[in-house]
Formats: sequence, C-alpha cells, structure tokens
Amino acid sequence: MIQDESDTVEAAGGEGSSPAVAVSDHPAQWGLKGRCPRCGQGRLFDGFLKVRPGCEACGLDFSTIQTGDGPASFIMQIAGFVVGFSALIVEIKFHPPMWLHLIVWLPLAAVLSLALMRPGRGLMIGLQYRNQR
Repeated sequence: MIQDESDTVEAAGGEGSSPAVAVSDHPAQWGLKGRCPRCGQGRLFDGFLKVRPGCEACGLDFSTIQTGDGPASFIMQIAGFVVGFSALIVEIKFHPPMWLHLIVWLPLAAVLSLALMRPGRGLMIGLQYRNQR
C-alpha cells in the first residue's frame, strides 16, 4: 500500500506545517510526465529509471511502489508489434535483403523500447497510486 502522508506537509523555510496538499485528479497523466502522481510537482525519477525515495514537494513515499516487470512487458509487446508489423509490410511490398532488415529494424526496436520505458514506468506508478489510494 502506498503511504499517503497528506495530513500535514513541511512548509518551505521551516514555517511549520501547512494544510494538506491538493490531490491531483490525473495521477496517470503526471506519471507519464515523470512527476509525482499526487501533487504533480515533484520529480518521480532520480536517473533514467530509478524511482526517487519520495516527493520533495508533497512528501509522498515512493519506496513502497513496486512496478516490477509490468512496464517492460507492455513495452516489449508494443515495440514488438510496431516493429514486427512494419517489417512485415516492408517485406511484402519491397522485398529488401535480410541485412537491410537487420540494419533498420533492430536499432528501431531498441530505440523504441528505450524511449517508451520511462513514460511506461511512470504511467504504471501513477495507475498504481490512483488504484490504491
């Protein structure tokens, strides 16, 4: 269960606590953008895919979020479908040599997978937050 500490939030400059942070209506949208699913202000990632320990804006604890291999499996299916279907269409229409297929489709599959990995993981985190609060 995601720990939601929205009762009080430390105010900037040591001013004591402030009222609860407004909860976002679109946690999946903020997750896609790499932002905190609760407030939409704090960063979700520390590196390319490493999730931060918590939100610096609202204090939401990210350490309990476990996405596992969910994003990777969805992204492999999406990238595999796009690349496989495209390669099939090109093969049927133009009959290029096999080496050309390898030069075009393997890098495309790698780039597409890497490009979708961070938004996919953010989306899974946002959906998990939305469904468990």
